[in-house]
Amino acid sequence: MDGLTPKAIVQELDKHIVGQDEPKRAVAVALINRERRRRLPPDMRDEVVPKNILMIGPTGVGKTEVARRLAALIDAPFLKVEATKFTEVGYVGRDVESIVHDLVEVSANKVYQEELKLIESKAERLATERIVSYLCQQLGEKKSRRATGKGQKAVGGLSSVAKAPTWGGTGRGHTVSRQRVTKLLLDNKLEEHVIEIEVGSDAEMAGPPADQRLETELEEDGLLDECYRNLRGHPGERKRKVPVKEARRILTREEANKLLDFEQVLDRAISRAEEDAIVFMDEIDKICGPKLDVGRDVSGEGVQRDLLPLLEGTTVMTRYGPVKTEHVLFIAAGTFSHNRPSELVPELQGRFPLRVEFNSLGQEDLERILVEPDSALSKQYQALMATEGVDLGFTQDGIREVARLAALMNERTENIGARRLFTIMEKLLEDLSFTASERRGEKVVVDANYVYQRVAGLIKDEHLSRYIL
Repeated sequence: MDGLTPKAIVQELDKHIVGQDEPKRAVAVALINRERRRRLPPDMRDEVVPKNILMIGPTGVGKTEVARRLAALIDAPFLKVEATKFTEVGYVGRDVESIVHDLVEVSANKVYQEELKLIESKAERLATERIVSYLCQQLGEKKSRRATGKGQKAVGGLSSVAKAPTWGGTGRGHTVSRQRVTKLLLDNKLEEHVIEIEVGSDAEMAGPPADQRLETELEEDGLLDECYRNLRGHPGERKRKVPVKEARRILTREEANKLLDFEQVLDRAISRAEEDAIVFMDEIDKICGPKLDVGRDVSGEGVQRDLLPLLEGTTVMTRYGPVKTEHVLFIAAGTFSHNRPSELVPELQGRFPLRVEFNSLGQEDLERILVEPDSALSKQYQALMATEGVDLGFTQDGIREVARLAALMNERTENIGARRLFTIMEKLLEDLSFTASERRGEKVVVDANYVYQRVAGLIKDEHLSRYIL
């Protein structure tokens, strides 16, 4: 956050998202106010709460992308959830408190991976020393079982060293050069050589999976289980026979976990979740509507009221410890095509003081989306084809025709915004993608005629296009 200003945040978002100036300004101000709060005196700091944001607009206009890019900009824990997955107090569906559980999992994984990077080189060095020791010991034992002399077969590129430095002796005077083994190992000449290693129980499963998006229920053990194992010590070691390249991965992770201070990792993870996290709640409009006169509403108003404590600020007990939600930034989004934000319960409306509207995308917007962002679709396909040696290019009229057809289809059928471009581009380049490996060295230019020949025919058949595009 050092040096970031609202203008700088908007400029960064402009690299990835076309248009939508008002929402970008709103999220930029909300983010900067968080940083300003940290500079306040402690007594006032606790009184300043995040200004949660309600995003309103049709699908495919960038609501999720704005929130995701915002979190990536400050490297904050980010969790996307769908409001429709929750039901009142977990009846049938998920309990809303699982949002906090999943959020702290994301934060723990992020901090864990950051800490691993800091000690990765040292852990790799320690793992390499262990592998060298295993290789020298096992190869030395193998030598001692064989008759010495002429015709001895080299093992995995290692030959006997008659006058090697004394190390790893087996009691019969046979030694293996540790320097020789280390050189072969560092030259990756022993990657497929199978060795027997000793590892702690479940060491190969240490830590949470990398870059796992926790949008569904977590079923696998995460960081906490590894913490418990480290705090209480491994119950015992077991031996495994694995290739050297697999041994390197297992032992590196094991050595890294020995170097990590897991209590500090957990403290940082909880602090990041409480102070920096962003939770994006999609489809918020799907849980509001007419109030039921009879029976218990377990999927609408009940969920809204269950969300209130999280938005107001509460403490949720997770398996990592208590997590406070007072300063988590919540961003809710919905199309509100069949209802209005005013149909949310009043208490929930008050917890989203900032409301921003996203504009529908027209042909001009779609043209810009195809070429302007850093990860624009046209650039993605050019990079993909370049891996096969095909030079793919787009003319201005070709881009315009793709955008025109996408806008036309959005008008005729469901308006899915920029997501329509994915479907049309995939259909447009389907033949090229299929034959790219046979067309190395070719230059392919996508102009208006190219687009018309491959896509327009399907769009003319409106009945067929409903199923294809």
